[in-house]
Amino acid sequence: MGFWEKLFGEFVDVIEWVDHTNDTMVYRFERYGNEIKYGAKLTVREAQLAVFVNEGRIADVFEPGLYELETANLPVLSTLQGWPHGFESPFKAEVYFFNTRRFINLKWGTRKPIMLRDEEFGPVRLRAFGTYAVKITDPVTFLKEVVGTDGRFTTGEITNQLRNLIVSRFAHILGESRIPVLDLAANYENLSTFVTNRIGDDFREYGLKITKLLVENISLPPEVEETLDKRTSMGILKDLRDYSAFQAAEAMTEAAANPGGSAAEGIGLGVGMAMAKQMSDSLAGSAAAPEKSAGGPPPVPDEKIYYLAVQGHQTGPFTIREMADKIAAGKVDRDSLVWTRGLADWQAAAGLDDLRPYLDRMPPPIPADGDGK
Repeated sequence: MGFWEKLFGEFVDVIEWVDHTNDTMVYRFERYGNEIKYGAKLTVREAQLAVFVNEGRIADVFEPGLYELETANLPVLSTLQGWPHGFESPFKAEVYFFNTRRFINLKWGTRKPIMLRDEEFGPVRLRAFGTYAVKITDPVTFLKEVVGTDGRFTTGEITNQLRNLIVSRFAHILGESRIPVLDLAANYENLSTFVTNRIGDDFREYGLKITKLLVENISLPPEVEETLDKRTSMGILKDLRDYSAFQAAEAMTEAAANPGGSAAEGIGLGVGMAMAKQMSDSLAGSAAAPEKSAGGPPPVPDEKIYYLAVQGHQTGPFTIREMADKIAAGKVDRDSLVWTRGLADWQAAAGLDDLRPYLDRMPPPIPADGDGK
């Protein structure tokens, strides 16, 4: 710094900070040699706090307002200095301005999937992301625990740590809630509120307050989503014959879209013939059904499927073998609510003839008196 800059720097008697960024949380006011003149004016604007640091020790905290830096206005700093000359000469101190507005639209998300156990799908891996907002509520703690001697502290310097805190708490709460995967979208708001309340103490340790946290999306890995989409498509179709016809039609569409060679033509022709034969067999079977020969085997019946009500949620479909396994494992008992095609409403498992043989293998309920008498 040159002579004139030094000279005029010592005579500047206005200390203020106007933030022209959107990510600065703390700014240290620059002075030549950190010298502040007695009687200088300190301007602290709305959404700001000013902290004086003298010889490495926090001396005073100023809220929004206009201050004249005299002995009467700096009681703590005056005591620390203990100057016999009335505190009328320049003194050395650092001034930190804290931006106390909300810092919004900060991002959080899982770097790696969260492993959970779902009632319907079994072990699953979930990813989640969203946004949150924070503000500085305790500048002294924030200066001691986070900022240190940084002359300009931005949100980018702490968001990684805050994101790790959020993801850790979110994973614990998600596993603790045991919400079925297919019902998570309906609980985003509840999860957001719960995580905000649970993580408040962690943020206070840094002098911060989390004012809002939003869960924007919770998703399965792409390969699992692809399998789920196929399962949903199969549920929309009426039976396996329709699904086979659907696959054949898809293959024809792909072959028609790539007519660039004899191989594609052969594939398209083969698929078309297979589909035509399938449709012909289906129609012939329908027409010949009333005239079926008495000596031929009966048609293979469609496999019956069942749905279970678990904690107020529908699970399934399950085959009779899967239901038998659940009964043997104790996951289904006589009072479990079951629905299958042909029932007007949910019924207890004991009322279904198909399940009764498996339930009969279970011991009967213990009598009320508990001694079997």
